[in-house]
Amino acid sequence: MTAPSNRYNRQISLPEIGISGQEKLTNAKVLVIGAGGLGCPVLQNLAATGVGSIGIVDGDVVEETNLHRQFLYTLNDCGMNKVMVASEVLSNQNPEVKVICYPTYFTQENAFEIVSDYQIIVDCTDNVMTRYLINDVALVKNIPMIYASIHKFEGQLAVFNYKSGPTYRCFFPESENLKELSNCNESGVLGVLPNTLGVLQANEVLKIILGIGDVLSGKLLLYNGLNTTFQTITFQVNETEKEKGMQNGLTILNHTTTKEINTISTSDFFTALSNKENLIIDIRENYEEPKLAFENIKLVPLSALENYLENTNPNQKIILFCQVGDRSKLVAQYLMRKGFTNLFHLQNGIEALERVTEN
Repeated sequence: MTAPSNRYNRQISLPEIGISGQEKLTNAKVLVIGAGGLGCPVLQNLAATGVGSIGIVDGDVVEETNLHRQFLYTLNDCGMNKVMVASEVLSNQNPEVKVICYPTYFTQENAFEIVSDYQIIVDCTDNVMTRYLINDVALVKNIPMIYASIHKFEGQLAVFNYKSGPTYRCFFPESENLKELSNCNESGVLGVLPNTLGVLQANEVLKIILGIGDVLSGKLLLYNGLNTTFQTITFQVNETEKEKGMQNGLTILNHTTTKEINTISTSDFFTALSNKENLIIDIRENYEEPKLAFENIKLVPLSALENYLENTNPNQKIILFCQVGDRSKLVAQYLMRKGFTNLFHLQNGIEALERVTEN
């Protein structure tokens, strides 16, 4: 790598970073969804520290009411798309950073295409439904999600989907009244608040890239701007909610898939078990029962599957199974899109095997 420019000298001088850390930042690819109150400080700080590739997603235009908290923009920018304005400002701030523009809203139709090349997603949105979408897509892709939200004088921050840790749904299970929840446009916000939370989000991004410090996974940081107080709440993985997010993400991923997935019957499945050339994978989570005591079965939960198959020949015969067959079918569809050509899934899952053995 070419020696970094002098602009990074003060952070390179930190023993925890150094030249090797700056190289990690240069090679990093971070996607920021939302270029508003949270997104502006995130983008400015990531660009300043030399994060090599920054994607920006937002379909909004600059409005005068944004200017008291969104410091990337000026009065002359009103009516212009935020992503395009932000891109120009960031490029002027640090020409060494590559900025990728997505001047559109983040939706089910474009989500997977947009996130495909990134290693970290920063959620700077202001509505709950988009956060669930980001969570579910990030969960399928095994990408950490840096979350923050703000309300009046208070904010909260967490890192989800980090190294198989808790997801957004684990702390915020989806309810039936999500659309009734307000965002900052409806309830108001003190201008300095999103900038405070956005800086904290950027800090978590840098810690993950550099592999330093304690990442805020399994913890929710609460900030009160009026009292200048911080409080941390710890929480655990909710397996039911995590599974819900995974299945929803896979459904979104495969909603346009039309090619039929090969199924394998229970009798053929038992025959396949005797052939060690077959790669037979139980994609259920570790807590799911019953287990099948066959040497030829690999237990690889969904969150680890893509990494597990990273060096696998795409023509390898792979047989997937889960509890009832739904997940295995969705995963097979996903792997087909990734280039695997010899995929099968056990129709009706392990429950079908249990019925056969009982009879």
